[in-house]
Amino acid sequence: MAIPVGLSTASVYPGNAAETFALAQSLGYDGVEVMVWSEKATQDAVRLSSLAQEHGQPVLAVHAPTLLVTRGVFGVDPWDKIDRSIELAHYLGAGTVVLHPPFFWQTRYARSFVAGVAQREATTGMHLAVENMFTWRPRSAPSTRDFQAYSPTWDPVGQGYRSVTLDISHAATSGSDALAMARALGPTLRHLHLTDGVPGPLDDHLLPGQGNQDCAGVLEHLAATGFEKGGGQVVVEVSTRSMSPAQRREGLASALAFARHHLEGADPVPIPEPTRKRYRKSQ
Repeated sequence: MAIPVGLSTASVYPGNAAETFALAQSLGYDGVEVMVWSEKATQDAVRLSSLAQEHGQPVLAVHAPTLLVTRGVFGVDPWDKIDRSIELAHYLGAGTVVLHPPFFWQTRYARSFVAGVAQREATTGMHLAVENMFTWRPRSAPSTRDFQAYSPTWDPVGQGYRSVTLDISHAATSGSDALAMARALGPTLRHLHLTDGVPGPLDDHLLPGQGNQDCAGVLEHLAATGFEKGGGQVVVEVSTRSMSPAQRREGLASALAFARHHLEGADPVPIPEPTRKRYRKSQ
């Protein structure tokens, strides 16, 4: 059983959900992760189901609207956001909901977060895969002290979660080693956001191979440790907002080929040169 490789709707922004499903189909992805945000289609179970059937692209995961930019989506109560995301995922046949840890000012939510996630996993049968984040650092003064923006912490290692999402760009931004995190998470690692990055104040979400993380090593680790047996999924979540449609297509095709090469031994495809020049590369 091969590890599925999906495409996040975030990877096609400012394109919409319909464009994501169509692009995933044409490039040969195995499915789509829906980032629930202000676009109404991402909140509409019937519309998403129709897109999945039309393009033969199942919804692999739903990303709950727990970002700052989605603070008004699915209401303002954080548990309501998660519960509605679980309902959406159930309707679409997805087995995973991705969510971020609470912000530091969400004190009541933070106190009950670990227990609340565990209780919902036990009663719904859904993987609630808590994502690794990072400390905040001012762009104008990157040398200043990092700020802990998440509670109980941005780092899911050792927090007692049964399901975790590893985002490689977030690992890079936090100055962490994504491969070391994958090993430390063991069987609790259920979901991977395949991307890349470099240490610093920016969460770059580069194409895999354009940052300083061992993306190939992470994928090979997953393939060697039975990631697929626990329902594990790899989802390409990269930033293409500054790319032309042709560059976006080329970049997302290369990310899929990169994933399949290191998961299954498929023929590699070079990182697109026009995109590579756009970003910093760690030496």
